[in-house]
Amino acid sequence: MTHRPLFTFDNSYVRELEGLYRPWDPAPAPAPAPLVFNDDLAAELAVDPEALRAPEGVDILVGNALPEGSSPVAQAYSGHQFGGFSPRLGDGRALLLGEVLDVEGHRRDLHLKGSGRTPFARGGDGKAAVGPMLREYLMGEAMHALGIPTTRALAVVATGDKVLRETVLPGAVLARVAASHLRVGTFQYAASQGDPTLVRRLADYAIARHYPHTAEAENPYLTFFEAVMDAQASLVARWVLVGFIHGVMNTDNVTISGETIDYGPCAFMDAFDAATVFSSIDHGGRYAYGNQPPIAQWNLARFAETLLPLFDEDPDTSVRLATEVLEAFPDRYHGHWVAGMRAKLGLADSPAGDADLIDDLVALLQAERVDYTSFFRALASSLRGEGAPIGSLFSVPEALEAWAGRWRAELASQPRNLAETAAAMDRVNPVYIPRNHLVEEALTAATDGDLDPFHRLLDAVVRPFDERPGLETYATPAPAAFCDGYQTFCGT
Repeated sequence: MTHRPLFTFDNSYVRELEGLYRPWDPAPAPAPAPLVFNDDLAAELAVDPEALRAPEGVDILVGNALPEGSSPVAQAYSGHQFGGFSPRLGDGRALLLGEVLDVEGHRRDLHLKGSGRTPFARGGDGKAAVGPMLREYLMGEAMHALGIPTTRALAVVATGDKVLRETVLPGAVLARVAASHLRVGTFQYAASQGDPTLVRRLADYAIARHYPHTAEAENPYLTFFEAVMDAQASLVARWVLVGFIHGVMNTDNVTISGETIDYGPCAFMDAFDAATVFSSIDHGGRYAYGNQPPIAQWNLARFAETLLPLFDEDPDTSVRLATEVLEAFPDRYHGHWVAGMRAKLGLADSPAGDADLIDDLVALLQAERVDYTSFFRALASSLRGEGAPIGSLFSVPEALEAWAGRWRAELASQPRNLAETAAAMDRVNPVYIPRNHLVEEALTAATDGDLDPFHRLLDAVVRPFDERPGLETYATPAPAAFCDGYQTFCGT
């Protein structure tokens, strides 16, 4: 009987990008215990979920066994962290096992996080705790269900290790799947190595893997840069539209593919406030909710710096070309965001007055600190005459009346009836997001060995648009006492 390997690998990163990784093996886990498996993602990878659950599969997912055909490496990258450049970061506690082709023929990385120290560990222990790894699993699945490009987790496996942070915590490994782990920081590292061919090889690889259409352009590398810029503009607009705050938008956390990566101190906003910051390490609010678009542009400028020699032989011309693309970012982002806001408000057409209507709503939500997610669901319900009056979300209900009258006047000019508009709004406005208080409750319980709250929360957020009886708790904003001073932590 022929043995079929669990994964079928084709490791192009290792084959084509020598100099951007160090071969390395994961550290053994003393007592692996699976916590959660992603059967849907396994099916996408043409992997038998039952084989993943078998002892041999668990050993692979935790790093105790190397799957046939894998070529584990710690990837090298640099990064601007809160504005300061670190020339040598890399996978300090993670390994790329290799690449698999999914059922649609797309190349996907299989990556272990928390699998032990690597040459890039910089004094860290190379381990990860159960709570942060389950957070990444939960957030990735929530974002995927919201239609936002994201890395996803195939499994989380407890290691049996103890991890020392502020307290002693149980250890875990997360098996992550991504379109790739190429980052802006990967290009920064390549540019710093003194090998003029390395950035070109990396750019050619990224083009072939993610943006093959740009290879035929008159200036392939500039067109590639513009494609990455648009992917990031779209991604950050989608974050902002659902109230998501990444929390650590360093250049090593900016993917070339346009996927969300590294869910450390991330969180979803409750009361609307552009200045919202949750991350305990973001003391100056650099990565606040409202700062995410300009920070994305800043990160893209750092990316452009690595590509300048490829844009044109003349340095001045290269800078001019890069600047022209970068200066288009605000309009590109704004276009994605406005289109999303129009969908959230049920506006099917594009009259010029919509811009003022949207801007005035944002100002109103800011002034009243209205719960962002609840507002849009309640707005759709108001069209059906259901639920509590939408004004009840405001401390001064009259503040909404004039705006709501203008909004309804816009809707009256559209071909859809109000029921159709409300249904369309509900398809883009979630009722369930990973509410911060529920995430903390679920992760605390899971750390203590009780996974039931985690699975109940996961079940709610993977179907975010479908209101279901019995799940009212998951649609309810956090108590004010919880929100005051709430902080998230990066989990490293």
